[in-house]
Amino acid sequence: MLEPARIVITGDHHGVRLIDRIVGVLSARGHHITDLTPRSGGTVDYPPLCAAVGRAVAQGEADVGIVVGGSGQGEVIACNKIPAIRAGLAYSSSAVDISRGNNDANVMVIGTKVVEDEMALALVDRWLTTPFKGGVHAQRVAQIAQLEAGSVNSGSLPNPAEAGG
Repeated sequence: MLEPARIVITGDHHGVRLIDRIVGVLSARGHHITDLTPRSGGTVDYPPLCAAVGRAVAQGEADVGIVVGGSGQGEVIACNKIPAIRAGLAYSSSAVDISRGNNDANVMVIGTKVVEDEMALALVDRWLTTPFKGGVHAQRVAQIAQLEAGSVNSGSLPNPAEAGG
């Protein structure tokens, strides 16, 4: 995403400080940011925040989403419950490359207990500039969409045992 993107961002109480930095950097680069982060000062439950980001992306109100939490594990699980969302946990450059390049992730999740702020900012840059590779990966993303639509029960996905894999 070299051109300015519409980015929706949120996080729980663990992410507020990092979110403020990310919003500042991305806004200065011309991205349109919708910040849904609660700033009540208390503990915040992340599932409703993940749902809000997921809905905004799935409904086309944002191009991509960013969610910041403690470890990021629960946030990835919650985000991936929203239809049409493919959230990836960003803990390293290779994880970012795979989530964007191979899985066409449309939500990035960062854990502040796992990744230092400077590394998180570098990972955001990498995530936003890594293109989806397509090809065989597009076929796999389509199969993920079939799983999401409940096609796994209809037998429409290849059976690895029958395919020799």
